[in-house]
Amino acid sequence: MRIVTQRSLGGPEVLEVVEAGKPSAGSGEVLIRVRAAALNPVDASVRSGRLPLLGEPPFSIGWDVSGVVEQVGPGAGFAVGDEVYGLPGFPFGQVGYAEYAAAASQQIARKPSSLSHAEAAALPLAALTAWQGLVKAAEVKPGQRVLITRAAGGVGHLAVQIAKAHGAYVIALAGQPKHEFVRGLGADEVLDHYSVDFTEKLGDLDVVLDANAYGERALRVLRPGGVLISILQHRDAEFAQRVQDAGRRFAGVGVEPDGPALEAIAELVDAGKIRPHVSRLLPLEDVTRAHQLLDEGSTVGKIVLTLGED
Repeated sequence: MRIVTQRSLGGPEVLEVVEAGKPSAGSGEVLIRVRAAALNPVDASVRSGRLPLLGEPPFSIGWDVSGVVEQVGPGAGFAVGDEVYGLPGFPFGQVGYAEYAAAASQQIARKPSSLSHAEAAALPLAALTAWQGLVKAAEVKPGQRVLITRAAGGVGHLAVQIAKAHGAYVIALAGQPKHEFVRGLGADEVLDHYSVDFTEKLGDLDVVLDANAYGERALRVLRPGGVLISILQHRDAEFAQRVQDAGRRFAGVGVEPDGPALEAIAELVDAGKIRPHVSRLLPLEDVTRAHQLLDEGSTVGKIVLTLGED
């Protein structure tokens, strides 16, 4: 099978498509014929060595997949031919951008029927990050005022929709050129984070989902008892203590695979309440170009690699 691997740490140029042996499904696993695989910022961090999750190369990166079950191991709970999506192996498994991926059954779910494989692949890591922060940690409720930072990004554009689906009043931060896109997601207010100091405009918020490491500034706009969901500072124990000392609640989100949450997300997708945005579709062979775009950091929504007919 074709798989993307790297033999050294570095820029997008270290990625190469090679031939490798096809995996098989073990106990509690399925083998997925991958139709699409999405990129995430963590992929670039591992590729470059900024985040040494996988040790020294050679290794393969990439975890978001959507495809068709080709083989079912004992006790897996799926059937050959099922269309599934998920986050297999994250963060330490070496699934990679590949034609086939073995996945534990609890790390995947049936694909939303209303989405293509490319669209479904754009969901797992970003949607689960937003879900585990907003729904599980903050327990967002109707009428609450929620701030989403980097609202046009992979996590942010799904977080806006998830918060709206749960009845929140959503305020979004995004650059001016992306305002129309973010309003189209359902945001009630959109502020330009380049020209506006949101700490002067906002206050008494119930929840902040901070995907931009705003830290103290995000804390400043929360009401007493409000929840600060931090993605980039989720391991910062000192900052978490400062949040708690200020009478707010800290929720650090380091995403993890979650089949039941993926099922709930799929239900919202098929109900028309969530739609992932795919900004670029590229074939597996163009993985270097895909990572160049990822490194630029200006992508709206997600970049997805395709590996066959949808």
